[in-house]
Amino acid sequence: FPTRRSSDLRRIFLFFPSIRSSFPFRIPVVSISRLPGVYEPPGQPIPGREEKRYYMLNKPRGYVCTMHDEQGRRSVRELLPASAGRVYPVGRLDLMSEGLLLMTNDGVFAQRIMHPSSNLLKTYRTRVESDRLSEGIDRLRVPFILDGTSVCAVDVRLLKAEGIKAVLDITIGEGRNREIRRMCEEAGLRVTRLTRIAEGPLLLDGLPSGKYRALRPEEIAAVLGELK
Repeated sequence: FPTRRSSDLRRIFLFFPSIRSSFPFRIPVVSISRLPGVYEPPGQPIPGREEKRYYMLNKPRGYVCTMHDEQGRRSVRELLPASAGRVYPVGRLDLMSEGLLLMTNDGVFAQRIMHPSSNLLKTYRTRVESDRLSEGIDRLRVPFILDGTSVCAVDVRLLKAEGIKAVLDITIGEGRNREIRRMCEEAGLRVTRLTRIAEGPLLLDGLPSGKYRALRPEEIAAVLGELK
């Protein structure tokens, strides 16, 4: 039989054994885990597949969120030992940003988090400077137009202000490319340091810079519970 027809028959025989037993010739049945397009729920690996791994990394400044960089810059992959397995960043932090970065080999989990409709909230500890500090902070609380789309911070919290300097916690939903930096620039604020401290229910919570840890099962479930 042609490849596609044979594949279709295998699928039918797999789910309807009675049909398989009455068929006049033998068609080998493959494991469901090997069938193309079979959905694998996040956090629930099918037996025989590579173990799913979920990590939280505290990305330092000066590292790129790619596996290989054409310019020879340091990659976040270098921060994980070989024993962590082949995992990939979920989303991005730009070169000079730092903080919470998820890494996994679970493609379904990663896609659900990165999809624009997920609206998983992310909070950034943002250090800024400006001669017009109060005005700039107020500007952050109203919508901006970025890439032709209206965007607005979910929350802007002033933690500390002294002279021309301030520390803010800025929470956003979708997270466009360099969104916090671009919003601050539009508001007349110069970002001197930017650290992602939370993503959904996950908190960086004292994890040292450059270190990582595995997510606990209840943390994975909590993230999935917040995705739309």
